[in-house]
Amino acid sequence: MQTFDLEAQGLRNLNAALQAQSKETNQTAWEIVNAKGSHAIAVGLDSPIEVNVKGSTGYYCAGMNKQATVHVHGSAGPGVAENMMSGTVIIEGDASQYAGATANGGTLIIKGNASSRCGISMKGVDIIVHGNVGHMSAFMAQSGNLVVCGDAGDALGDSIYEARLFVRGSVKSLGADCIEKEMRPEHIEILTDLLERGGCDAKPEEFKRYGSARKLYNFDIDNAY
Repeated sequence: MQTFDLEAQGLRNLNAALQAQSKETNQTAWEIVNAKGSHAIAVGLDSPIEVNVKGSTGYYCAGMNKQATVHVHGSAGPGVAENMMSGTVIIEGDASQYAGATANGGTLIIKGNASSRCGISMKGVDIIVHGNVGHMSAFMAQSGNLVVCGDAGDALGDSIYEARLFVRGSVKSLGADCIEKEMRPEHIEILTDLLERGGCDAKPEEFKRYGSARKLYNFDIDNAY
């Protein structure tokens, strides 16, 4: 275990050390202490290492992640795991706005609540939220899965493309072109796997599925003036 004191050694040195790790590194486990809400912790990682952040983080923690597992033992500020390509990011507390924004792959697990625009423009990531999500979550979501074990705020899935949204609780309102859809056996299978990966004790049969009505992004001559 490599222990890094962020307050004493600085953010630039931290990210440089983490980014320098190769796929064959033997320094696979890192612990970051004295995070104190610092921004841009553990960004741009590209090796299969495990990073444990002791405390809460500021904006863009674990952004552009590839392969690494980043575990935040606290809450995270705006943009956690934005543009993630692969790997796993786990937030023990709450996440602020646009968690997982534009993420292409990997898994983001939020054990508390997520604020507005969770999963905005998601492009293949799996996001699992144990609590609630705020308004405009999955706005322009293109692909991937968003699992919400609690409730969802206004305009869920606004302008959605082909992402799958699973919500256990209530949905305040659906956004443009987002509708409730049938939960078929293949969706139960997908959701079962996601709940297991996310460490959720909920049953897949308790969820409703939402997705695109496929009307908004198709050309219709009647809409042309």
